[in-house]
Amino acid sequence: MKKQLLTLLFSACLINAYAEDGSRLWLRADTTAQATVTANRQSPVIAVAVKELQTQWRGAPVQLLIAGTKAAQTLGSDGYTIAGNPQTGVTLTAAAEQGLLYGAYHLLRLQETGALAGNINITEKPGYERRILNHWDNLDRSIERGYAGRSLWEWEKLPDTLSPRYREYARANASIGINGSVLNNVNANPQILSGEYLAKVKAIADVFRPYGIKVYLSVNFASPKTLGGLPDADPLNREVIQWWKNKVKEIYALIPDFGGFLVKANSEGQSGPQDYGRTHADGANMLADALKPYKGIVMWRAFVYSPTSEDRAKQAYQEFVPLDGQFRDNVIIQIKNGPVDFQPREPFSPLFGALQHTQEMIEFQITQEYLGFSNHLVYLAPLFKETLDSDTYAGGQGATVAKITNGALRPAKVTAIAGVANTGDSVNWCGHHFAQANWYAFGRLAWNSELSAEQIAEEWLKMTFTADENFVRPAADLMLASREACVNYMMPLGLHHIFSFNAHYGPQPWGYFPGGRMDWMPVYYHKADSAGVGFDRSKTGSNAVSQYFQPLGDLYGDIDRCPENLLLWFHHAAWTHKMKSGNSLWDELCYRYDSGVRQARDLQKAWDRLERHIDAERFDQVQAKLQIQAKDAVWWKDACLLYFQTFSKMPIPYEIERPVHRLDDLYKVWFRQEDVLNNNYCIK
Repeated sequence: MKKQLLTLLFSACLINAYAEDGSRLWLRADTTAQATVTANRQSPVIAVAVKELQTQWRGAPVQLLIAGTKAAQTLGSDGYTIAGNPQTGVTLTAAAEQGLLYGAYHLLRLQETGALAGNINITEKPGYERRILNHWDNLDRSIERGYAGRSLWEWEKLPDTLSPRYREYARANASIGINGSVLNNVNANPQILSGEYLAKVKAIADVFRPYGIKVYLSVNFASPKTLGGLPDADPLNREVIQWWKNKVKEIYALIPDFGGFLVKANSEGQSGPQDYGRTHADGANMLADALKPYKGIVMWRAFVYSPTSEDRAKQAYQEFVPLDGQFRDNVIIQIKNGPVDFQPREPFSPLFGALQHTQEMIEFQITQEYLGFSNHLVYLAPLFKETLDSDTYAGGQGATVAKITNGALRPAKVTAIAGVANTGDSVNWCGHHFAQANWYAFGRLAWNSELSAEQIAEEWLKMTFTADENFVRPAADLMLASREACVNYMMPLGLHHIFSFNAHYGPQPWGYFPGGRMDWMPVYYHKADSAGVGFDRSKTGSNAVSQYFQPLGDLYGDIDRCPENLLLWFHHAAWTHKMKSGNSLWDELCYRYDSGVRQARDLQKAWDRLERHIDAERFDQVQAKLQIQAKDAVWWKDACLLYFQTFSKMPIPYEIERPVHRLDDLYKVWFRQEDVLNNNYCIK
């Protein structure tokens, strides 16, 4: 009896050790293999590649080769070739150690997704040179717009104590080709550049290095003044210039492969060169000159706007186009995918392509600030693809955002892409099991923007849950439908930024607070009145359409030809405006919101049908989140339709589900971000 009890306890420990809690992400492959792997060079990076293959590869021997051939050199430091047959032997060739690492992970991905069949002949190189996660993590371990617990970086324990999660994080990123990490918030605390914190940053960089990941830091432009004690931070002040040169030298003495700086300047209260009558180019170039000897770069954010009478969506273009060609060649302008702020749907930013003599990079948001936090299942690859595949018409047809930014059309010394991270110290990393897919999708598209959202979803599902096609196909369909469902129940037809003012969660289209900035108020963006709804950005309005190349300017500016999914972004349309469906705008808005509710419920139904295919722990956790999402969808529908009905004075079509909330009650809903994360907010 005692022996049986011990056996049961041992078995329970094993089950617990491999509990499907999401902590292993998409790296759940069995690691008991004993593959034969050889390499013609040795280094910490190659050692990682060898170990990954030795413990997971279930095929014939693998040979890793650093080659100096012309063919290998054309693939750059990260590219690789894989040739051979899983049954007889495979050779992985690259010009540099990073290429072997990425090739090893790709070979294992092919194995785990069942994509290996017969002879292999693969050549790959990344579309972007620098593929970076931006962490909005603060030194107190809070995360701005973070929905998965506290920061991964245990600053209070560094540099002496290293969390095992640092290596796990680096491994996960390397497996999808991410090669850079900005460790701290763009609203940067100057203390990150102090000697105390640079020692902590060095400790993290040392863990990341064998996985091919460089660290970057967000810097506060006022650091020479607030940290260095100088009277100002004027970028043309010789003392300021020297302070930055000394600080950069200090950083590279500790971290020889440091990547560079990310800067948010003169935006939302952050200090910048305009404080001293200087330009963004003056500020960026001063930092670039300090980094240049070490091959570091400056990523200067284009997210700048001020409380003026001008349309917020136009301001980044107005700030940066006059400076085109004035930036150093190690400066790259980091541009959000849309012209406002990571909305569920936006047109692409008109800055893409407009800066014809300045390097541009795209910034996506992986964390779901405006997409239901970690409560809603919203697969973002379709959103990422929508932007990357958009044709800017800069110089003619075919100039997609991807080709503008990855160097395919305009040679660039630096190409880069960034995603605002959604990781935290929660067990499953992202707060929602399916939010992991957005981290994965960003990495895969940063490597190859031509991959389809469907292909990426299927890869992730097979590695994260099971390769059983009875699960993968319907689960992929669920993921692919989720983004459009979210748009429909939140902000269809081009509506935008009508969230709760304080938390950016839940509807608050009536939001207006006397004394606050108008461009932070929902009413600023929808402009509903008795005549209609929407922001007029046509020639008769703010004329934001003029910032787009033709034929897009005319297309967006014509209310009868504008894509209906962007109609209210570009036009203040009458409630009676006739839509392509034959419905009035009001009826179409009602039907879209109702469709979003039904789609959210369909996500629930689709998931419930998959219960028998996966572990109970993750099934139950996702199911609970989908219940919240379906409830929230009804909240969105009722709040928006009841509120906009006070302007349209038109009835909600009878075939649509009746509202279950009263508008007066919804006006009273008020909560904080932490209330949402703890599920303590109440909708009467």
